[in-house]
Amino acid sequence: MPADLHLVPKLRDRLSYLYIEHAVVEREANSIAFYSQDEAGDLCMTQVPVCDIALLMLGPGTKLSHSAVDVLARNNCLIAWVGEEGVRLYAFGTGGTHSASRLIKQAVLASDANLRLQVVRKLYGMRFPEAMDPDISIEQLRGREGYRVREAYKAASEKYGVPWQGRNYDRNQWQGSDPINRALSAANACPYGVCHAAILSMGFSAALGFIHTGKQLSFVYDLADLYKLDISLPVAFMAAAEGSEEIDRRVRLALRDRFRETQFLPRVADDLMAIFGPDAEDTEVFDGDPSLPGTLVGGVDGGVSYGMEGDPSLS
Repeated sequence: MPADLHLVPKLRDRLSYLYIEHAVVEREANSIAFYSQDEAGDLCMTQVPVCDIALLMLGPGTKLSHSAVDVLARNNCLIAWVGEEGVRLYAFGTGGTHSASRLIKQAVLASDANLRLQVVRKLYGMRFPEAMDPDISIEQLRGREGYRVREAYKAASEKYGVPWQGRNYDRNQWQGSDPINRALSAANACPYGVCHAAILSMGFSAALGFIHTGKQLSFVYDLADLYKLDISLPVAFMAAAEGSEEIDRRVRLALRDRFRETQFLPRVADDLMAIFGPDAEDTEVFDGDPSLPGTLVGGVDGGVSYGMEGDPSLS
């Protein structure tokens, strides 16, 4: 198993996600496999090329071995513990590059009011070309975004013949929602997970948002909002038009196919780099040795950075 993340396939070359429920996940050689019962009740094993997956979503009834976690982490695959059909996120195991260069850059942009505003305009500009006009206020952009979303729901309702009474989501009353709202919630959960995996895999922070703030997934919401109307929304309305039976599962499978057809992961990777700009030359310098502590801030005359020489595990 490579210690150098340069040897692991890039995010853009991976499959978006794999959802597993009611199974046991174990290490199998240098990959993983999950064991489950088929319709006849017999135990069957399915091997998974973990280096080709960006996100492993573990639903109800799953067990995960320590050795499986080890191989998932080594292959930079994010693990997320989710609710049935992936519509709730309970916890996640972090992943990503050992270098903090991109995270530091994101923190600088999020901490400076003027730089933050530039990123907000850039995010809106990926939806509205006029967003970069300094004469348009952020409040006006938010109003335009709200109008765009309302019109998209209205158009989808008319196109697919699905009645629309507005967005209504209560995670504690899941079955009390109408089919289209359940479909939308399930449809949004998948891009959230994939965007989360992309953010961490590429060395950014899920918490340092620009439009959304104050939550551990703020930047996930910022990024996923770029794709909801052209990916999640039509899949949800199409599924609702076909009936309410197993609507969560049908939405998830349809999105999996849509991600593959639209090359979703490469698009997310490109968008992240467009938001933050090109890397500094030393972005990946620490990936070769994850135990390397990194450089010291400032310096002391005659001082020695013992952690950078000899055995870094002694620092």
